[in-house]
Amino acid sequence: MSGLMQQPTSRLRSWWGWGWSDAHPGDAECTAMGALIPGTLARPLPVPRVCDLAVPPPAVEPPGSLAHLVDTDPQQRAAHAMGKAYRDVVRALRGRPGRFPDLVARPTDEQEVADLLDWAGDGQIAVIPYGGGSSVTGGVEYRGDAHRAVLSLDLTAMGRVLEVDTAGRSARIQAGALGPDLEDQLRPHGLTLRHFPQSFEFSTLGGWLATRAGGHYATGRTHIDDHVQSLRVVTPAGTHASWRLPSSGAGPSPDRLFLGSEGALGVITEAWMRLQARPVHKASASVAFTYFPAALEAVRALAQSDLSPANCRLLDAGEAALSGASHQGCAVLVLGFESADTPVADRLAQAVDLARAHGGRSAGPAAGSGAGGGPADRAVSAWREAFLRMPYLRDGLARMGAVAETFETAATWDRVPALIEEVRREVGAAALKATGYPATVNCRLTHVYPDGAAPYFTVLAAGRAGDEVALWDDLKAVASEVLHRHRATITHHHAVGRDHRPGYDRQRPDPFALALSAAKGALDPRGILNPGVLVG
Repeated sequence: MSGLMQQPTSRLRSWWGWGWSDAHPGDAECTAMGALIPGTLARPLPVPRVCDLAVPPPAVEPPGSLAHLVDTDPQQRAAHAMGKAYRDVVRALRGRPGRFPDLVARPTDEQEVADLLDWAGDGQIAVIPYGGGSSVTGGVEYRGDAHRAVLSLDLTAMGRVLEVDTAGRSARIQAGALGPDLEDQLRPHGLTLRHFPQSFEFSTLGGWLATRAGGHYATGRTHIDDHVQSLRVVTPAGTHASWRLPSSGAGPSPDRLFLGSEGALGVITEAWMRLQARPVHKASASVAFTYFPAALEAVRALAQSDLSPANCRLLDAGEAALSGASHQGCAVLVLGFESADTPVADRLAQAVDLARAHGGRSAGPAAGSGAGGGPADRAVSAWREAFLRMPYLRDGLARMGAVAETFETAATWDRVPALIEEVRREVGAAALKATGYPATVNCRLTHVYPDGAAPYFTVLAAGRAGDEVALWDDLKAVASEVLHRHRATITHHHAVGRDHRPGYDRQRPDPFALALSAAKGALDPRGILNPGVLVG
C-alpha cells in the first residue's frame, strides 16, 4: 500500500534531524565543534539508519476505500514518529525514537480527512495531525498505550492556494501548504503572507495555525493569529467553517478556539489569510553595546517608538560570538526595515540614532536594497547565515553527545532583566552540577512589544553518554521553574506539545482548563485527536 507523494525536489529530508539530509555537518566538522565543549565524545555518533531500527508491522489495516491514501513504508513511519527537537534527534541517534505510527495517511481533500477520522474513531486509533514535522515540543508523536494503533495524518498533499482576492489582499489556502510553495503561489499576484519562522522551509500553514506560530519579524503582525480571516476545521463532531470577515465583535471569536489547539480539537484544512504587498525597500544595520542592560533599554525604547522595525534582534555577547556577529565581547542589536512603497533608510537612521543614545555604537555600514543602501553589514550577514544554519549545527553537536538546545518565553519589561539573569545562572549551575563541566547559556530577544519582550535561550553543555535526554529534561525543568517564578510564559511561539504540558497546566487559569476540557469532550468524544496535547 502506498500513497506516498514524490517531493518536487531531488533533495531528501532527514528522517532523524533537521532539514535536508545533505546539509548536515560531516564527521570532521562535528568533531571540531565538539572540541569546543569540554566533556563531549571523542568521535561523533553514527548517522542513524531506518534499517537498523526495529520497526514493527502495522497493528491495523485501512479499509479498501482508504487504502490508496495510506503508506506503511518503514522509512515514512520513522520520519513521522517524532518532531525535530533536540530530544527527538538524540533518541534517533541512540536508536530509541519512540512509538512508530502504524500508518501514514495523506488525504487530498476535506472529505478524505473526515473519512479517515470516522474510521479512526470507530477503531480507537489515535490520529496525530502532521504538517512539516518541525515540532520542537513533542507535538507530532504518540506517547502511551491507550490506543490500539496510531495514524499520522500528513496534510502536505493539500497544499494549494485555492483563491486570491487581490482587492482585499487575502487568499484561501489549504493547510498543507509548505512555506516556500505557499509564497511561490502568491508571488505572481505581487502578494506575500510575510510569515517566515525559522522552520519556514519545513513547516506548513496548518502547522503555523495549530501552534500559533511566530514569524521572523520582531514587531507588528508577527504571530500567525494576526493574519487569519477565517478557518475551516474538520472535527469528529462536524466541520467548523467561520465567516470570512475583516473583524467582528459577535461573541468570543470562533477561530480562537482552534488557533493554538495543536490538532487536539480538530484538523485545520484551509484558511482565508490576510496578505500584503511584497516589500521593495529594505535596509538593515547592526549596533554594538558594551553593556547588555543598556542594550535592553535601547530595545525597549525602539519597541515603544512608532518606528516599527521588521527586525529588532538583540544578541547578548555569547550569542553574538556564537553567530559570528561579534567576537569583541559585545552585545549586538540587529535592525531591519522594509516597505512595499516607501523608502526606509530614514527610519533605519532614526532607529540607529535612538540606539546610540542608549550607549550603542554602529557595528558596520547600513545595508539596503531598493533604497540606495550601502555594502552589507558584516554582523547582519553573519547573523542571517547563522540563523539558518544553527539547527543543523545543533544536530552535529548532538552527534558529539553534547546538550545543544533552545527554549523561549515572553515576559513584561519589568521582569525581563532579572528573568534573563536567573535563567543564565540557574541553568548554568544545574548543568555544572550534573556533568562537572561548565555550560554556556546565551540569550537573544527575538520579538519585542511595547509592554515586553520574548527572550530566547541557547544552552550548550556536555551531555551524559546515553542519558542526554534525561539531562536535557532536568535542565529544562530548572528553566521552567524560573519562568514560572517570573510569570513568564512557557512558550512564546514554539507551542505546548507534550514537552511543555506541565508548564502550560500551571500557567492557564482553572476555569479555562474546564472550558478546554469540555470543548475536547464535545468535539472529540472518542479522544482520538493528538492525545496528551493541551488537555486530557
